[in-house]
Amino acid sequence: MMMARSLLLFYVLSQGAQAVGMGKEAQSVPAAAELYKKANDILGFDLLEICTNGPKEKLDSTIISQPAIYVTSLAAVELLRARDGGQQIIDSVDVTCGLSLGEYTALAFAGAFSFEDGLKLVKLRGEAMQEAADAAKGAMVSIIGLDSDKVQQLCDAANQEVDEDNKVQIANYLCPGNYAVSGGVKGIEAVEAKAKSFKARMTVRLAVAGAFHTGFMEPAVSRLEAALAATQINTPRMPVISNVDAQPHADPEVIKKILARQVTSPVQWETTVKTLLGKGLKKSYELGPGKVIAGIVKRLDKSAEMENIGA
Repeated sequence: MMMARSLLLFYVLSQGAQAVGMGKEAQSVPAAAELYKKANDILGFDLLEICTNGPKEKLDSTIISQPAIYVTSLAAVELLRARDGGQQIIDSVDVTCGLSLGEYTALAFAGAFSFEDGLKLVKLRGEAMQEAADAAKGAMVSIIGLDSDKVQQLCDAANQEVDEDNKVQIANYLCPGNYAVSGGVKGIEAVEAKAKSFKARMTVRLAVAGAFHTGFMEPAVSRLEAALAATQINTPRMPVISNVDAQPHADPEVIKKILARQVTSPVQWETTVKTLLGKGLKKSYELGPGKVIAGIVKRLDKSAEMENIGA
């Protein structure tokens, strides 16, 4: 991987970053507003209406939140571009990555596929993950205040009390003191019940439909593989770091395989950020709803400079 001087980070923790009102600011920039109009044709519903006015329950559904976050994150790019010096900032970016669903946004930004093709993939990904979630009830919870070894011990303790269908595992390695656990509902409830005894500061149940980034999502893989096989994927114009192995991939066929595996693989975000900081990352931009990535990067390096750009 080349030196990381300037980074575009597309934040999305599977889902959970969505909030009613997002997309409103984007309407002040014609290129950003146009993305929502294009999205309506592909999705068959008024995405902006749901983003800006809700209801929250509808926006939180997997089949809507995933396209909503993808479009809003790319709209944030257009807000950045429209600023004084914004195009220069975009031109200076030499590496990009995205957390979970954000990887699709990062790949679109890097030219691996068109906005439209990316949105079609994200739409199908949301539908396939929702189906998998409906087939096997699961959940996710953030564990705050423990290192990864302690979170693993907490998962092991919870797993001793539940059957195979309710097992849990670490799904998002975010940063020391912040890891997301995913699995069956009873397993997640056991994790929540035991967290205090493992000295966790708190647990936060995530607004997602199922046990993302685990084998619970296996039914979604074949549908994703078929859609990816039919999609034109190009060599990205800059490194895009994968969630699966925290490495950049340039071969379109490898990118397709990685994206199909991503829904069942733990997100290696902590390793990704540590690697980038080690490569000399100086300035980064968090695009899209939420400000979680800024917090993660600051946990790993207090001197790291990051700017959040919502839409």
